[in-house]
Amino acid sequence: MKIHFLGAAGTVTGSRFLLEAKGRRVLVDCGLFQGLKLLRRRNWAPFPVDPASIHDVVLTHAHLDHSGYLPALVRDGFRGRVHCSAPTADLAAILLRDAAWLQEEDAAYAARKGFSKHQPPRPLYTTEDAERAIQRLSPVAGRHLDLGPLHGTLVPAGHILGATSLRLEHQGQSVLFSGDLGRPSDLLMHPPAPNPGADVLVMESTYGDRLHGEEDPLQVLAEVARRTLDRGGVLLVAAFAVGRAQTVMWALHRLRQEGRIPDVPVYLNSPMADAVTHLYDDHVDWHRLDLAQVHDLFASARFVRTVEESKALNQKAGPMVVISASGMLTGGRVVHHLAAWAGDPRNTILLPGFQAAGTRGAHLASGADQVKVHGRYVPVRAEVVQVDVLSAHADQGELVAWAQGASQRPRQVWLVHGEPAAADALRLRLGEALDMQVEVAEDRQVVELG
Repeated sequence: MKIHFLGAAGTVTGSRFLLEAKGRRVLVDCGLFQGLKLLRRRNWAPFPVDPASIHDVVLTHAHLDHSGYLPALVRDGFRGRVHCSAPTADLAAILLRDAAWLQEEDAAYAARKGFSKHQPPRPLYTTEDAERAIQRLSPVAGRHLDLGPLHGTLVPAGHILGATSLRLEHQGQSVLFSGDLGRPSDLLMHPPAPNPGADVLVMESTYGDRLHGEEDPLQVLAEVARRTLDRGGVLLVAAFAVGRAQTVMWALHRLRQEGRIPDVPVYLNSPMADAVTHLYDDHVDWHRLDLAQVHDLFASARFVRTVEESKALNQKAGPMVVISASGMLTGGRVVHHLAAWAGDPRNTILLPGFQAAGTRGAHLASGADQVKVHGRYVPVRAEVVQVDVLSAHADQGELVAWAQGASQRPRQVWLVHGEPAAADALRLRLGEALDMQVEVAEDRQVVELG
């Protein structure tokens, strides 16, 4: 078997790992590069191998840095099936439609403003491309799948609804792709299933250089919310529509129920998060809540659905909480709220998770006193708080514990999906824990598994 590292090597995003075995080509994840412009440009480059030569795609989960390139892959010749868990199929359909719409909107905006290297400006892919990709999604019944000479097993990974690790085996040789691993103490998601073990481990390293801390996430959120609401401000939560928005909603519901924060209006202003939240009703086995609690989740916020309602929200005064996407402030309705509320010191902008380099969220987290929104600079006088306790990613200690808990010690470990400093820190720590040499994968590296 061979692995080609075609993305998420030396960076967090763009997860794409091609496995070859006995003439079969399986692409594990098919993600977009996000963050710095230098990375985003790679989305426009031809795929490193002919898409028509790939037999199967397997998605570990639906986040766009793992699934968002699928429409381009299908457009350019891929004709196989895209295997994934049932919740991932439902989520990916929502995310891919939204991503295509945003691509088209960005192209239209560039045409109006007259700036683009393409004349006329064109999207990376269209809504028609997205629909063709969605038609290829193939939910896996149970946990096992057969890919010609390869036998696959999906292993629940926590993180978000439907997320899995993937173990592939061929003639007694096995490789395990961790995907993105969740946290044992996540408020919504079950902890990752035990590491099933494999000869070769390809493991994420997003938080490979840090620990999330021992703070109670409910207490951390309560303190931020109380001081913002007590001064009459707006708490703007920049949350990923998948997972983080629902976690924040549930946390706020519990805090209000327990009287730990004022009973103020909570708005969910993200059509995608709205759609995603309803999937928790369809896939109860994949998270901690029972049906009654899912219905409490629905009732915990006022859903803002129209553009007119979203605009009107900017005219409302605090105290209130607004949860909106995207989680790194790269686009969506949250950016309009940022422009409206960043200049008021009574308000707080809460960043509840990882902020990739080059994003507005990263600029805010680094202490920027102004941020560019829709072509103009907006002063930042609001309090900015970044917290990791609501993160859906395992930290260094949790990653090491998961790797050590394998029923089979790996012969090789390759680290992916991390910034260079994070990946190297985990390389050292994991190497000590496993008493072996751990490697950080390089972009376009090809590894023979033997």
